[in-house]
Amino acid sequence: MTIIVTGGAGFIGSNFVFHMLKKYPDYRIICLDCLTYAGNLSTLKSVMDNPNFRFVKASITDREAVNKLFEEEHPDMVVNFAAESHVDRSIENPSVFLETNILGTQVMMDACRKYGIKRYHQVSTDEVYGDLPLDRPDLFFTEETPIHTSSPYSASKASADLLVMAYHRTFGLPVTISRCSNNYGPYHFPEKLIPLMIANALNDKPLPVYGKGENVRDWLYVEDHCKAIDLIIHKGREGEVYNIGGHNEMKNIDIVKIIVKELGKSEDLITYVADRKGHDMRYAIDPTKIHNELGWLPETKFADGIKKTIQWYLDNKEWWEEIISGEYQNYYEKMYGNRG
Repeated sequence: MTIIVTGGAGFIGSNFVFHMLKKYPDYRIICLDCLTYAGNLSTLKSVMDNPNFRFVKASITDREAVNKLFEEEHPDMVVNFAAESHVDRSIENPSVFLETNILGTQVMMDACRKYGIKRYHQVSTDEVYGDLPLDRPDLFFTEETPIHTSSPYSASKASADLLVMAYHRTFGLPVTISRCSNNYGPYHFPEKLIPLMIANALNDKPLPVYGKGENVRDWLYVEDHCKAIDLIIHKGREGEVYNIGGHNEMKNIDIVKIIVKELGKSEDLITYVADRKGHDMRYAIDPTKIHNELGWLPETKFADGIKKTIQWYLDNKEWWEEIISGEYQNYYEKMYGNRG
């Protein structure tokens, strides 16, 4: 089995690469990543010499490069993680989100049609559903929840999902889609909430919290997410959407306080800043479908997962300090410039 993993140098993609190489030692895993700011080749250092792994630096929007890769590797499956994903950046510059998240998805699916594929899997987000009110804890996103996007990022992901389903219906492309809640864990890019708070707290820098920190997110440990996608691509039904949630709803401010306490820092570091435009209040996923059909449940309680995550950042300071300093952007050319 040969699987192309797009965006495999990013946070969730890299964890998926590690999971698949460990669980299926006879699979060939090809990572396609253009190494934008959030793709970091040093993340993949531990697998670069694995004979069943190949890294290819190219964008999913580059039709010629994608077709060449399909001709060389004849993949059985594609798992598409590649996406511009930071909401704040999408507000500053929406166009790059449309190019990567929509047109890039189209290029990948066109290659899947042209060269034949057993499964194309689109990694999406619960943000396509919009948000839920804080005063209705009984409400959850299901696969039937109407799409109602809030940001250019979530609109671009929703557009890609619709395109994936259209390719399934029109061309018979064997597809699945997963929509996950907020992930956390090792190799999380330091501009996101949890790693940013860990890094800033360790350096005694202010901890910026939007609004009053009342926004609620459903947190999913990244390894649990990878196991869910593994199940979907092997056993999920074609043309289906699966919600993947952690059953770990937390207010942002409570997460920040947990991190502060765990690191032995003062809550005086917490600084409240002006809220994000169109900021969604609450996300919460009902993962009943994937549990009933595929037997998946999240295994990691937040109290355990956050401790493991904090410990990982303490043990791997070099990784995130390089990113914060910007040096990681030179890493590719320095280490792997001559690798195909």
